[in-house]
Amino acid sequence: MEGYILSKSSSIVSLIVVCLLFAVIGIYYSKKFTGFNNYLTANRNVGFVSLTTSLVASALGAWILFGPSSAATWGGIGAVIGYSLGTAFPMFFLIFLGKKIRNENKQGSSLVEFIRKKFKKSFFKFILILTIFYLFIFLCAEVTAISILLNYLSGIDLWITASCILFFTLIYTLYGGLRVSIITDNFQLIFIIIFLLIAFTSIILNNNGNLGLDFISSNNKHLLSTSYLNNYTAGLTFFIAVAATNLFHQGNWQRVYAAKNNKTLHKSLIVSGLIIIPIVFFMGYAGLISKSLNTDVSPDLSFFNLLLSNQNEFLALLVIVLGLSLTISTVDTLINALSSSIIVDGKFFHKLTVSKSLNYSKYLIVIMSLIVFFISSRGYSVLYLFLLADLLCCCFVLTVFYSFYNKSLKLKNMYLSVIIGLIFGILFFPSMDFSKSILVGILLPIEAFPDFIANSLLFTSFMLATLTPILAWKIK
Repeated sequence: MEGYILSKSSSIVSLIVVCLLFAVIGIYYSKKFTGFNNYLTANRNVGFVSLTTSLVASALGAWILFGPSSAATWGGIGAVIGYSLGTAFPMFFLIFLGKKIRNENKQGSSLVEFIRKKFKKSFFKFILILTIFYLFIFLCAEVTAISILLNYLSGIDLWITASCILFFTLIYTLYGGLRVSIITDNFQLIFIIIFLLIAFTSIILNNNGNLGLDFISSNNKHLLSTSYLNNYTAGLTFFIAVAATNLFHQGNWQRVYAAKNNKTLHKSLIVSGLIIIPIVFFMGYAGLISKSLNTDVSPDLSFFNLLLSNQNEFLALLVIVLGLSLTISTVDTLINALSSSIIVDGKFFHKLTVSKSLNYSKYLIVIMSLIVFFISSRGYSVLYLFLLADLLCCCFVLTVFYSFYNKSLKLKNMYLSVIIGLIFGILFFPSMDFSKSILVGILLPIEAFPDFIANSLLFTSFMLATLTPILAWKIK
């Protein structure tokens, strides 16, 4: 694709209009739902439809425009399946764990709070720092993704998009909290579904005969081959990475506590999981088609190369509206999740009143947003940013959730297990070009390792980060 599909002026107008629309909706509804309980848990009275739409909208950030299709171009059908199932898995897992935690901590609002009350150990501070750092990286990745998208479509400088998204979203989210985030999610999901239907139809009409498995197999047979190792390693890697990460997502836990009752929560989690799977699968499958049509396609832009191959300005505008809706729905969730974590759990670092902790959280989030603005303006790889956050969560996931069912697990073992996971995971975590890692290719030559490890650094890193913590559970 040569040049830009849209002019800068039309993209900037679209950017401001969409951001302003959601800001107005958010502020309008904020005035109807005031109070601290609405800010943190939406007064624990969210019904089935609102909870379901909010779970789906907040889960489907701008990353779905980049991540699944990008992973598919080198990870094949396995990456597509792993990504879609991994994204939905936390919804099904929370059916059981969510009800358990709601019953044991009826007035709670976070996972970290539950860990603190259940074990009364300082380990919760470790988890809190992880949660905040993960949410921060997630926020950076989301704002980076939409900034890269608008730059790709019209050449808008990254900093312009980043500043608009952060400014308008902060205005209504810091004012209205979770209740307003859920309400705006309902509107945003409407835009998302309309666009996906148009995108699906357009891809079918413009690529007649080039969408089946036979077409992919004839052009990139390895992406579907049972003998292609990446189909297995990438699939398992993305399943573990995405599933583990979302289990620590404070936005999900806020919604668990916000449900009107356990029955509502149960139904909403099932339905949202079933909605998420085909959406993420479709985005990943688009990457397989795009790669088969053009072997030189940029992985991060593979979906857009497929959808906008005929330079259609109307579709490009729809992409902007979708991208902004996806981003804003996730960014307001992340901002509110950060605020909730700081208010509910951060006060145990420094004893603060409710009002002071609320103000304190807002100041910290504004400072974080300035850092996010700086990072997102640099245009780093979106997928790589997500993978970094995913790795950290994998180091914690088994130890944290195993501790719920094994009360004899010692505090020192919990700390040691996480440290072991971090060390092994980081040593093998690939560089941005995925050609080497700290241990493989830097500290030691690549030739010193088996071909499987040298060619599957991401898989090795995530498997070791997830499984090696088990070694510390029984140490005396």
